[in-house]
Amino acid sequence: MTEGITISQAAAFAGVTVKTIRHYHQNGLLDEPRRDSSGYRRYGTADLLRLVQVRTLAGAGVPLAEIGSILDADPDRFAAALNDVEESLTSRIDELIARRETLRQLAHGDRVLLPNRALALLDRMPGLGFSADDVTTAREGLVLVRALMPEGFDNYLSQIEHGLGDPRHVAMIKLTWSAGNWDSDDPRIEELAEEVAAHFLANPALLPTLTGLQNRDDGETRYELLTHHGEDNRPGWTRLTALIQEKMRSAGIDIP
Repeated sequence: MTEGITISQAAAFAGVTVKTIRHYHQNGLLDEPRRDSSGYRRYGTADLLRLVQVRTLAGAGVPLAEIGSILDADPDRFAAALNDVEESLTSRIDELIARRETLRQLAHGDRVLLPNRALALLDRMPGLGFSADDVTTAREGLVLVRALMPEGFDNYLSQIEHGLGDPRHVAMIKLTWSAGNWDSDDPRIEELAEEVAAHFLANPALLPTLTGLQNRDDGETRYELLTHHGEDNRPGWTRLTALIQEKMRSAGIDIP
């Protein structure tokens, strides 16, 4: 009668590596086989069957920590355990599919980060004369507002929707955004700041507000991140924003 097969042969027959078999031994999934007179492990048919069972379950995604109890269970418990594993794998598959879909959407831009209501506003902008760069800046800004001010995001969208419905306001915003490309010392900035401040003083309902930050300990930090977004690429904005805020405060309007 044969003394059994070597660990290398067992690995080849089961479709695994010798290192994997040793790993199974270390984790208690496979008993140490008997050794021959020379001290070498010899795997019999029962050992090989167990090895194939462990390899099959591991290949199906069953965690190694659960394989031992599954194989040692009675038929009913074995079936129930496999059913639990199947449900877990199905859940993981669904999660991976959702992640893949998110990645596919991100490949076409970060629109996946915004709800349909916000996307509809962005889609309106080109028809109102805003440039592609303006739309990109607006999209990035909305992503930041949603992340930093989630409780006030819907209200913020309502303010934007209201503003885009006013042709005079749209023209003012377009002019303001184009001024971002001016040099910070451009003399037109002072004149534009006066015009924008007068516009908002005459139409306070069009003044966008970042509600929901007052009750946060880090509200000031969040406000700074939101209000200064895009200034690195639009040098005229920093001075223009400061002048507008200064003129609004001078008129008695509470600007954070």
